[in-house]
Amino acid sequence: MLLLRADTFRRMFRSFDRTAFHLEVRDVYRVAEEAPPFQRFLDGEPDDFAWQRPWLELMREVTESGRSVRRLRVVTAPHGDYTRWLLSISGLNVEAGEDIRWLPRAATAGLPVAHDDFWLFDDRRVVFTLFEPDSSSAGGAMTEDPAIVRHCVRIRAALWAAGIPHDDYVKG
Repeated sequence: MLLLRADTFRRMFRSFDRTAFHLEVRDVYRVAEEAPPFQRFLDGEPDDFAWQRPWLELMREVTESGRSVRRLRVVTAPHGDYTRWLLSISGLNVEAGEDIRWLPRAATAGLPVAHDDFWLFDDRRVVFTLFEPDSSSAGGAMTEDPAIVRHCVRIRAALWAAGIPHDDYVKG
């Protein structure tokens, strides 16, 4: 595996050919740029989403070029504050072109659920998201090992089929 710096990882979003898939299995993420907007959410204050604009612009650019970005979030119910916040802001990601699905953790029985978050690019490269003990980001580790890639492709196929599209999940 190759340890990736943040700038190398970001470049991968401009260089993949067809598909990017992100599996998220944690209930809480401690992302520095998310801390102030998350606190505003907890305090019931409005958000201008300026912090999210670079990602949303990248997603528009990528998806308007014909490539797809899918994200599946395995979540615990009842939802904690962080998941409730994600539910409230993820519509912006969907509007920018991401296809997001949600899967309640209780519905994963019998499915091959990974214990680690990962990005799967073009079914040939996997980047595992690394975390510090406090749930803050520690970078990524990339592999193109065919056995690991096949394993992640199987996980994606099973979980994506069971996932609930964002708009349906929010309405449900």
